[in-house]
Amino acid sequence: MSIPERRRRPSGRITLQDVARQAGVSPITASRALRGERGVAPELAERVKQASADLGYVPDPAARALASQRGTQVPVLIPSLTNALFVDLVEAAHSALEPHGYQLLIGVTHYDPLEEEQLIKGFLAHRPAGLLVTGFDRTEVARRLIETNRVPVVYLMELSSVPGTYSVGFSQRDAGQAITAHLLSRGRRRIAFVAAQLDPRTLQRAEGYRRCLRQAGLYDPKLEVLSAQPSSMRLGGELLKELLGRHPDVDAVFFCNDDLAQGGLLEALRLGVDVPGRVAVVGFNDLAGSDQMLPPLTTVRTPRREIGAEAAQMLLGVMRGEAIADPCRDLGFELVLRGST
Repeated sequence: MSIPERRRRPSGRITLQDVARQAGVSPITASRALRGERGVAPELAERVKQASADLGYVPDPAARALASQRGTQVPVLIPSLTNALFVDLVEAAHSALEPHGYQLLIGVTHYDPLEEEQLIKGFLAHRPAGLLVTGFDRTEVARRLIETNRVPVVYLMELSSVPGTYSVGFSQRDAGQAITAHLLSRGRRRIAFVAAQLDPRTLQRAEGYRRCLRQAGLYDPKLEVLSAQPSSMRLGGELLKELLGRHPDVDAVFFCNDDLAQGGLLEALRLGVDVPGRVAVVGFNDLAGSDQMLPPLTTVRTPRREIGAEAAQMLLGVMRGEAIADPCRDLGFELVLRGST
């Protein structure tokens, strides 16, 4: 069924009113059906979707934002797209939001608070439906922008019990402490911590490492190797070689990320250092390939896909004005014990 020219906008664009007319429902019902809201009867929702498909209707996000004070876009701010950790998270969030008519937009901060601040300014100018942001470490300007615009927001990867704050993640400190305690349980006493990038979550893992060793009376600050360079396998190998050259008595190494640990294992092979006989090695995040290393890498498995999906579901509830029973959702972590320890 074609739409007479007089019923279209001057631009010729198919409108929501056209879809509603063809489906035999009100524009409000058509809008709710296309957003996937629960209050629309299934048969009506199906009629609206069929009419939308038949007419080739494309929602106008600017018009929707003006009508509702909020659009259908949900920006997610992540530090990097080169880290599989965040790719997994974004894919899961997209899968949860897309069926409800929301479009996920990706902003990459490159671990730079000022770059994140500019991204937040740009996204808020378009009246997004909500925000997904990584962690709590940002500029005061960015924090005020989020608060004063009253946009629904869920924080990822970290936890907060502050009233009115919604977060999905796990305790980076507890995870760092747990993997260090595992090394202690294997009889290791000279345990080093090797880190790169030095973002807030990496530093929280370092706090867990220190807490564990201080409780055991074994903490030695000289056994920390901290580099501001981006995390990589190449850097992991270089840092392991540097560490063993300075402290040949080290008997275990906690790498803050699996790519560093994978590089460390390869360097140990090149140097003829027996792992785990001479030095035990652990990583963090259980990235692809860690189970294929020689020996397979002991690490901390983090629930990044679950975090993305749960955070998106929580944001949907907040955007609908629903009461959130568990606004601080701790999804935990898992120690994955393999041959490197």
